[in-house]
Amino acid sequence: MSRVISRTRVLALALSLGVLGGCVGSTAPGKPGAAALWTPANKDGFGTAKNEASKVWYTLGSGELTEVYYPTLGSPSVRELRFIVSDGRSFAESELDATEHRIELTDPRSLTYRQVNTARSGKYRLTKTYVTDPERNTLLIDVRFESLSGEPYALYVVFDPSLANEGMDDSGTSDDGVLLAQDGSAASALLSRPAFEKTSSGYLGASDGWTDLRDDFVMNWDYRSAPDGNVVQTGRLPLNGLGHRQSATLALGFGPSADEAREAAKGSLRAGFEQVARSYAQGWHTWLGSLPPAPASTELWRTTYDVSLMVLAASEDKTYRGAFIASPSMPWAWGLGLEAPSGAYHLVWSRDLYQIATALLAAGDRASAERALDHLFNVQQRPDGSFPQNATVEGIPHWTNLQLDEVALPIVLAWQLGRADARTYTNHVKKAADFLVANGPVTPQERWENQSGYSPGTLAAEIAGLICAADLARRNGDTASAASYEATADSWQQQVEAWTVTSNGPLAPHPYYLRLTKDGNPNAGTTYSLGDGGPSAMDQRRVVDPSFLELVRLGVKPAGAPVITQSLAVVDTQLRVDTPNGPFWRRYDFDGYGETREGGPWEISEPDTGRTLGRAWPIFAGERGEYALTVGQPAAGYLAAMARSGNDGYMMPEQVWDGRPPTGQPGFVAGEGTFSATPLVWSHAQFVRLAWSLQAGYPIEQPSVVACRYTAVCRR
Repeated sequence: MSRVISRTRVLALALSLGVLGGCVGSTAPGKPGAAALWTPANKDGFGTAKNEASKVWYTLGSGELTEVYYPTLGSPSVRELRFIVSDGRSFAESELDATEHRIELTDPRSLTYRQVNTARSGKYRLTKTYVTDPERNTLLIDVRFESLSGEPYALYVVFDPSLANEGMDDSGTSDDGVLLAQDGSAASALLSRPAFEKTSSGYLGASDGWTDLRDDFVMNWDYRSAPDGNVVQTGRLPLNGLGHRQSATLALGFGPSADEAREAAKGSLRAGFEQVARSYAQGWHTWLGSLPPAPASTELWRTTYDVSLMVLAASEDKTYRGAFIASPSMPWAWGLGLEAPSGAYHLVWSRDLYQIATALLAAGDRASAERALDHLFNVQQRPDGSFPQNATVEGIPHWTNLQLDEVALPIVLAWQLGRADARTYTNHVKKAADFLVANGPVTPQERWENQSGYSPGTLAAEIAGLICAADLARRNGDTASAASYEATADSWQQQVEAWTVTSNGPLAPHPYYLRLTKDGNPNAGTTYSLGDGGPSAMDQRRVVDPSFLELVRLGVKPAGAPVITQSLAVVDTQLRVDTPNGPFWRRYDFDGYGETREGGPWEISEPDTGRTLGRAWPIFAGERGEYALTVGQPAAGYLAAMARSGNDGYMMPEQVWDGRPPTGQPGFVAGEGTFSATPLVWSHAQFVRLAWSLQAGYPIEQPSVVACRYTAVCRR
């Protein structure tokens, strides 16, 4: 009875306000709607056309379409698109909550994904296949809706645009069976073939289609306008799940204006899903076919390898070439309004870009690696030679801290690419190297973002960068600079242990590397606040991480040095996690960058609360594999661990559950991805690079000019 009374009151209020659905030109009530937040970050599908003309990227998660990016990878313009099923009498339910989800990669050599959602009640099944149109700014969705009970059902699509990286100021209209939305210079148009029977534009939580349907299971509202708010749009499809009324194609077009978005969608519908899907797949087939065959190390993981390559390629922006983002996701607090407009993971980080470029170079895509270096040097690099902590794809610095490994690694990449020309050296390499000499070795931030000091990982990058710069300087006749760079690098290389190895630490009776020291005195019990909710006063001798392995991988220290092997034992005791999928490692002791003990999202919290726990990272399995190769140990198991960490869509996560709570509960399986950034492009890059290192028998990223100088390992 209360439901009927509620509906009656709503209808009466609507009549009194003159906004009852069905009134031509009616404006939706409830402006601006509930707060616009992004969807969870653990994506199980990611795709885009392999060309530059189509500037649309899509992501999938939990059985629905999640963020869609347009016109750049720094600008999410859709929050989600989901389907609602109703019998019009007794239920209306969202596919997100009411179905079992399955994801399929329909072609192992194309980022073409299909979601199959089957109702837990056994009443219906929804099958959706996604591609973007290589010729237009359109996402196409092939929809098949099947009644499994023999009863007819109504099918609705509920679409939440969040144009221009901000979901609170969109304006939506329902126009002649087309759902249009606009925010400044970005617009979307959602069309269906066959056409929608009814449409409405409202505000989230107030006048949207799900709010309408869940009350009496029928779409009553058809608001024509919803200006300046968190717009959610609804369309009723002419499908009932029976006979010939089971299939439709949705076209989600984008453009600078609503008219252009509508024309893009119409053009894709005219071409038809099958034709567009063939063209989309062919683009990926052609690109993969242009690369050397996959290494033998990937025989058991061939699809993971190909998907990893495609994820790397898909993560490059199509307007700002060479700008590869960290992940097409906004994990945890980053998706809950911590940044507006959103940022963090769909920014360009010099360090992540180095990982991506070296993986693509290893796989035979030199052109992409060259574009990455060009972006670093021509777009990101500052006049003083440094690089920002991160930047938008356009090159605008976002966070303003300085990390010296991010200054050094572009030099190493330039050396690996053989960029010895005078312009590159004078305008870029020399400036970066001079900055390192003037400002190193202490870094304002190391590679985990939140600490300053003497970091073995950062020192490795700085020393390698200076030796690579010295080689490039000599090739350009700048012998004075070459000598200066080598002298500085040699001095730092000789002092690494003095700055970062403790001989009286509490974790072992022998010397071992620390994560970092704040003061260059590793035997002092200097305390610091770890950040990310960790302890506020931790003895630096109590905190280790695997980053000292950068010293080996970059050729700065010999792999068999006693302090290296002794430190490995300490790191394994403190940070190693053995899971059914293989071994992984946490970043460092007391890391708080991860979910809560209950599985809730990471949040910025006060020190010493221990509310959040940093979990284990697949990239460390890859780094350990590269180390294993340097000492002649088997490394294939580390590649397998990384591959097994991927989900059913072959997306590799930033972190995996590590055996601590809530592991053991349904959905929290040790060795499988958490709700962290997925795909993390760095994870896929590390997998690709380890695969090729296994093929070569040594870490192929290692600059020989560095290893030859410091470890007597001279490869040419």
